[in-house]
Amino acid sequence: MKKFPNFFKYLIFLLLIPAAVLSGVLLFDSKKYIFIAICVAILACLPFFSAFESKKISSRKLTVLAVMVTLSVIGRALFSFIPHFKPVTAIVVITGIYLGAESGFLCGALSALLSNFIFGQGPWTPFQMFAWGLIGLFSALLSKPLQKSKVFLCIFSAISGIMYSLLLDISSTLWYDGAFNLSRYTALVLTSLPVMAVYAVSNAVFLLFLAKPMGEKLIRIKIKYGI
Repeated sequence: MKKFPNFFKYLIFLLLIPAAVLSGVLLFDSKKYIFIAICVAILACLPFFSAFESKKISSRKLTVLAVMVTLSVIGRALFSFIPHFKPVTAIVVITGIYLGAESGFLCGALSALLSNFIFGQGPWTPFQMFAWGLIGLFSALLSKPLQKSKVFLCIFSAISGIMYSLLLDISSTLWYDGAFNLSRYTALVLTSLPVMAVYAVSNAVFLLFLAKPMGEKLIRIKIKYGI
């Protein structure tokens, strides 16, 4: 398998995956969400494993990515007693910053899919996979300023929480009506503002505590093992 060109990699992340999510919802009426989620997971894996096959990604990096996904899933489970206060976004952002776009997106997508075996699968799962995947992708694209500025890191984490909530409200609207209903979407957004605020703040808090120690460890691992 040859490594995908960058434009094709981003075509998968920004076009094919959202198309798979939306077409799955519209064609299957949200009843085949596991099938849609598996399709999203496969598409998210393609750029990563194409790089793996072309020796751009080593088995060591694959191991590190597996650890980050595991930490994300465990972290979501450990903080289940605090509603909407989870470290998933923070770990996905850190993965994107230090391991790259493919790893960031894949960490986000797999974190949603695997942790929902604990929290419950549903029509929201593909949207969570896409939303957290996008956060990992954009954290990689903005990795340099995110590493340099804590202020920018906090702003990015808060915006990530808001965008995640807005995307999930789209899934709720489609699930209720089978089509996008602007009035229902607006009502859902307004009623979810407290949840959105808690999630945005939690992202900033977790990143302030986790970004530096985890980032330093990932840098040492990358240098030591030539990742």
